[in-house]
Amino acid sequence: MHRKKPLSPNALRRAMARADDKLALARERLAALEPGGTPERPIEVASASLVEPRAQSAPCLRCGGPLRIDEHTAESIGGLRLRVVHARCAQCASPRLLYYRVGSALPS
Repeated sequence: MHRKKPLSPNALRRAMARADDKLALARERLAALEPGGTPERPIEVASASLVEPRAQSAPCLRCGGPLRIDEHTAESIGGLRLRVVHARCAQCASPRLLYYRVGSALPS
């Protein structure tokens, strides 16, 4: 029987990096289906003052680290007035966008 040659340390490192990238991409796709992942699925908040604390409590999709807010804007997307948070991971610097709708969750 012929055995496979063991991977060199560099080849093993590259294979692990590819697997990590593939997992991160899958997490990003999954996050797009969750509330806040796209403008079509914004997170409902009662006040604009809750947007940044909620965004900072969300984990990085790649490494699970904490997010730092780069920018928090109010934008009209698809006829909806949304708050868009541009965040970046404090550990791996991976960018993330989160979408919020203010005030629509309150009963009339």
